Amino acid sequence: MTSLTLPKFLARTSDVDADQPEEPDVAPANATDQPAEELPAELPLLPLRGVVLYPMMYLPLTVGQPRSLRLIEDLIAHKQRKFALAASRDPDIEEPGPEHIYPIGTVAHIHRLVRVPDGTIRLIIHGSGRIHIDEFTAAEPYLRAKVSPHPDADLDSVAEQALASAAQDLFAQLVSLSPQIPDEMESAVRNVKNSRQLAYLIASSASLKLEDAQKILETDPLEEKLQALNGMLKAKIDVREIAQKIQSEAQGEMEKAQRDFYLRKQMEAIQKELGEDNAQAIEINELEERIQAAGMTEEAEKEARRELNRMRRMPIQAAEYSVIKTYLDWMTSLPWRQNTDDNLDLDYARQVLDEDHFGLEDIKDRILEFLAVRKLREERKEEREADDAPRDYIRKVREGVILCFVGPPGVGKTSLGLSIARAMDRKFVRLALGGIRDEAEIRGFRRTYIGSMPGRIIQSLRRIESRNPVFMLDEVDKLGRDFRGDPASALLEVLDPEQNSEFRDHYLDVPFDLSQVFFITTANWLDPIPGPLRDRMEIIQLSSYTANEKVKIAQGYLIPRQIRENSLHNDEISFDDESLCEIIHKYTREAGVRTLERRIGAICRKVATRVAAGNTEPVAITAGNVAEWLGRAKFLDEAHEWVQTPGVATGLAWTPAGGQVLYVEATAMPGKGGLTLTGQLGNVMKESATAALSYVRSASEQYDIEGEWFQKHDLHVHVPTGAQPKDGPSAGIAISTALISVATGRCVREGIAMTGEITLRGRVTRIGGVREKVLAAHRNGIGAVILPESNEPDLEDVPESVQEEMTFHFVRTVDDVWKLALCDEITTPLQPGQKDDSNEVVVE
Repeated sequence: MTSLTLPKFLARTSDVDADQPEEPDVAPANATDQPAEELPAELPLLPLRGVVLYPMMYLPLTVGQPRSLRLIEDLIAHKQRKFALAASRDPDIEEPGPEHIYPIGTVAHIHRLVRVPDGTIRLIIHGSGRIHIDEFTAAEPYLRAKVSPHPDADLDSVAEQALASAAQDLFAQLVSLSPQIPDEMESAVRNVKNSRQLAYLIASSASLKLEDAQKILETDPLEEKLQALNGMLKAKIDVREIAQKIQSEAQGEMEKAQRDFYLRKQMEAIQKELGEDNAQAIEINELEERIQAAGMTEEAEKEARRELNRMRRMPIQAAEYSVIKTYLDWMTSLPWRQNTDDNLDLDYARQVLDEDHFGLEDIKDRILEFLAVRKLREERKEEREADDAPRDYIRKVREGVILCFVGPPGVGKTSLGLSIARAMDRKFVRLALGGIRDEAEIRGFRRTYIGSMPGRIIQSLRRIESRNPVFMLDEVDKLGRDFRGDPASALLEVLDPEQNSEFRDHYLDVPFDLSQVFFITTANWLDPIPGPLRDRMEIIQLSSYTANEKVKIAQGYLIPRQIRENSLHNDEISFDDESLCEIIHKYTREAGVRTLERRIGAICRKVATRVAAGNTEPVAITAGNVAEWLGRAKFLDEAHEWVQTPGVATGLAWTPAGGQVLYVEATAMPGKGGLTLTGQLGNVMKESATAALSYVRSASEQYDIEGEWFQKHDLHVHVPTGAQPKDGPSAGIAISTALISVATGRCVREGIAMTGEITLRGRVTRIGGVREKVLAAHRNGIGAVILPESNEPDLEDVPESVQEEMTFHFVRTVDDVWKLALCDEITTPLQPGQKDDSNEVVVE
């Protein structure tokens, strides 16, 4: 280890990363430039990270990177004193390359050197003069560059001396504000006579940013260098003064509050003398005018003015001030009196409803009835007021309507709300209730909570700016419920015609009249809706569409819309009815028309692609070429494939998505009389299967079944598509038919489906969803349906076109079902590849 005497400041420094400089030191105040020496054309270059070395300044430096150590070792080996130093533009780069180095640097020589046990070298280097890096000649093993002298331009003018004196004063001020700069530095700066040395001494001591420090090195002449330095010193002084001010303000927070109060009172007095109102007074006056113009009810206006008076007495900095202001903003922006005038023209309303929707006569009639009543009410208003009826009775005439559209997806429930609003010339607002679990979403949050706001009902009315819109509450059957409350219970007040005239939102805490709102709720099925809520709504069922209705809807609504949305012309594509029937039967299986519209849209997009490519030949979609546009069929008729062996019956079910065909399978195997049920059956269907088995066993003698057959066989009942849960009280006769079929060996007649529940005495009881189930059978190509006798009146809901194409059998007992459903002959199960057409029996 080479032992050299180190300056006192270097002995105190800590070990730092390689090539990282320590705090720079300076030459004595009376130091002068090094004697001019010949500068080599090429010098090794040591990059500096985060610091700039100035001429006539000393800099302590720790070197630890391999290439930098190699550079120092080569200098020592060749006894070469001079080398170049330049700052790196980015201090975070470990090994800067030529592209990262500033072009102006400093030529320096090693003043002191010591080796440290950790392998690093500590240096004291002294800057001799400025240089310009003309060209890098090598990057390995360390940087080398061609350099040329770049001396400072010194004019030695009077202005230069004045700037130097100003720099000394500014630096003295900075020292007084900066604890990290020793007070001795002020004396050192005062003793410097050379302006250039003064500039570099102050720049190296003032902890300038890297960019600013490099700017001081590069700026010429000296007068401009001093001007730039003075500007940087002033900026640092301003920062330090602000920092001290912030610190003193933080220490005297209570004194500041008292000072602010005193200044505020002074400001109020000055504004009063000038005849000007302060900001708080202007805000309060504006709110008072808005309260006056809002048209609130008496109770609401009283509450708003009470809150406004509280606001007057509060300082604007109070936390509750902004809470009251937000509350009054809500109160004054609600539509207390704003409404739209209804269009009571019944012919126009019928025209709009027919334009937007096909069929749905029950709903259209209900809307026309509402408009007719409103029209009579307006025409006979004076007559009613002149009547002897009590005034309270007249005041309580209910204005609003609360309808609930129930039906499978895609039958037009939501779009029907838009058509109703258009027919009545009312505004339309929709609120999706699916997934809402917090009661406050309906009734609002109390003002005691931070960030409180009204519920979604009030928010929607404020947004629509009308108190009589058509308000659709979508998916009411999908409301959630948890520890935060029951939103369905909160809706009881909203949807009760006797209560919603004084709906009280928790945030507003004053009544708001919802009686003139036309509420429409939608649901896929009624079971999840609580009974009290269901009781407050007028239920209107929207059933599945028949194939003929879908064809008419497609021709009248879906095809024109898809042609328009895909930028086609009417003469560029056409669909005939047969092609639409092909799409309906083989590419869709739904109660509504959403998938049908998607299939039509897929064809229109393919045609649009052809047209965009330059092929403008008109395209006619027929039943024969549908597969060319949509690919292979997605659905096939399965009814003829399932009933080839005993133990298979075709049942009908109703789901929120419409009617559905269910195939019930039963099989027997040697055992001890057990019953296995699979297919994700619900509790009701499991009970139906148990009751069906009990009745089949009780009727075993009547159907020539051996007495011990059930004790010697285990039975397994399965309903395919097991991934889909199934439940409901209408599968009893289908399960019993499958069981009697497997026990007797007689197949179920082909092309017949059934629905109905049974009792232990063999009675067939009434079921629901007849229309949906019959339409499902029709969609699947089933020609006959067995229904309970008590459901015969429900056949009126089935379209006449479907009734003409199907046969219906109404039964009272299970024996009547078996007589119709079972083949007369016992059938041996078919072997693989064997065909048997004996079961094709026409149902009488």
